[in-house]
Amino acid sequence: MIFKDRMEAAKLLLLKLEKYRNQNMIIAGIPRGAMPMAKLISDDLKGTLTTVLVHKIPHPTNEEFAIGCIGLSGHLSLSSYAQEFGVSDTYIQAAKIHQMQILKNRKDLYHLQDIEMKGKNVIIIDDGIATGFTLKCAINEIKLKGAHKIIVAVPVASSDVARDIQNLVDEFICLYITQHLSSVGQFFKSFPQVSDSEVRGLLDNPTTINRH
Repeated sequence: MIFKDRMEAAKLLLLKLEKYRNQNMIIAGIPRGAMPMAKLISDDLKGTLTTVLVHKIPHPTNEEFAIGCIGLSGHLSLSSYAQEFGVSDTYIQAAKIHQMQILKNRKDLYHLQDIEMKGKNVIIIDDGIATGFTLKCAINEIKLKGAHKIIVAVPVASSDVARDIQNLVDEFICLYITQHLSSVGQFFKSFPQVSDSEVRGLLDNPTTINRH
């Protein structure tokens, strides 16, 4: 299954999310790529748009290889790979401090306001799940805020990770689950980068988005 772009994927997800229209849902997009999708879905469901700030902890010799993830709460999740590759506690603590500063800077850049989630229903939107590190961290952040029900909605996911995510949330919606996923972008004809300024614009202007 190949999607034209993120907006097409968001519209298809909306067909699965119809029951949540006008239910005062909180729609939390994972920045940056999923935010335009979250915006469209939030507008249609008449929910409250926000984002959940998380950042991967990279391997010390490979920036693209995540060994864990940290959220704005300061909660750190580490993979078993960290121990297997002998990553030191000193590096992990230094990386934690560095990534936390990035998250705090991003919160300021986005003008992000704290939204009360205790007892609320939250839909987490991502544009796809490869390793699942970031999404699992995002789910944990929402749980720490006391959400009543957590729904995850994504266009595509790897089969192994999809099973893990299903066990972590109340409802998991995925349009296409595959055993062959090397990168999320391979399932989109158009998959441009989303900038911090675009995310800030979406959060600052809750009623405007290009739906085409």
